[in-house]
Amino acid sequence: MINSKKLIIDYFFSGKKHHENFKIGVEHEKFLFDGENNKRIDYLKVNEMFSALIEFGWNPILEKKNIIGLNKENKNITLEPGNQIELSGEKLDNIHEACAESQDYLFELKQVTKKLNINIVSSGFDPISDLNEIPNNPKQRYKLMTKDMPLGGEMSLDMMYRTCGTQLNIDYASEKDFIKKFKIINSIVPISIALFANSSIVNKKKSKYLSYRSKVWQNTSRGGLPRLFLEEVDFEKYADFVMEFSILFIKDNENYISGNKYKFKDFMNGNINEVHNRLPTENDLSIHLSTIFTENRLKKYIELRSMDTCGWDCLCAGPAFFIGLLYGNLDEVYDLISQWDKDKIINAYMEAPQKGFNTELMGKDLLYWSTILLHLSRKGLENRDILNKNGRNETMFLNHIQKIIDNKTTNADHMINKFSKNEDLNELYDE
Repeated sequence: MINSKKLIIDYFFSGKKHHENFKIGVEHEKFLFDGENNKRIDYLKVNEMFSALIEFGWNPILEKKNIIGLNKENKNITLEPGNQIELSGEKLDNIHEACAESQDYLFELKQVTKKLNINIVSSGFDPISDLNEIPNNPKQRYKLMTKDMPLGGEMSLDMMYRTCGTQLNIDYASEKDFIKKFKIINSIVPISIALFANSSIVNKKKSKYLSYRSKVWQNTSRGGLPRLFLEEVDFEKYADFVMEFSILFIKDNENYISGNKYKFKDFMNGNINEVHNRLPTENDLSIHLSTIFTENRLKKYIELRSMDTCGWDCLCAGPAFFIGLLYGNLDEVYDLISQWDKDKIINAYMEAPQKGFNTELMGKDLLYWSTILLHLSRKGLENRDILNKNGRNETMFLNHIQKIIDNKTTNADHMINKFSKNEDLNELYDE
């Protein structure tokens, strides 16, 4: 039972790994549209798609007899609230492996989507649909979330039903290693937003944003970039944060119960009548940690969550960029960001979704900082020097970012350019 702060701290300590055992986990979401009517696919179509994927060796994940996902080996395909699908990849050793995993998944997905006349859109925000047009699915927790989430953030339903992101999961060797990594990833969120912006079309029109997804997440219940995260956050500080954070839901047997009246410390103190005052298990703690929707968060590993989903050509670029910084060149990157002013970071964070590279941070624009960080990442990947079978190291995956910086043109700008030619929505579908 989790009935003391020490047990939460111990939980975080149990995640530490030796440097040689550091893994890389990549998760990415995609929108799916019915080719017949250009509308988001409904749950019946999801079922058809999952059934077709089972032929590739995937196994169904059931909730009350409904298929809500698939797994194969250590990979999962999960169903998001508006029938977006997410691949949660295996924990792998390097970017070569992570990229190969995504390409294998793409091959299988394309076989199925082509057969079923489904179009894929790789964008951080649904460029086509109104919120009220998007179908839901029978996954139980989403019904409760749809009711409770808007109480704490006006764009929470947009987050649930109309956003897609790319997430990177990384390890830490010690509490000190965690502190450095967590401070870096939170300090550079504005740069991550600008560099990986890919959600400029909203409701079939050009929005005033390059990353509308980030704008939405800033106005989502339980989301954002807490000032605390820009400090030296150790496991105890994060445990305090977790204990004071409200509960989204509690899983009680097969049912989901709203927890929005309570903080996690109420659960730890046995003060929740709806679950007969029982104490939280480690599984309850795990659920609570995964329903904190901040830009980055801690479980038994660190999750980086500030990238818009992008096309298959750039999917490996974001993870490679961060692995170079955090696994290959941590101390030099930490020295760079450690003196940055918290207020200036928060200000840049709020402006980056709209201004992109033109956002100012510490007297320089984000294009400048992207250039500096790309150099440090490349150095880090060269330090790792992990080669593929053709003798190339992981720096090959930074080419997409180099192009963005050289041309000062993000994926969001490309999306605007493609769409602006003739406002043809078909231009937004993956090829």
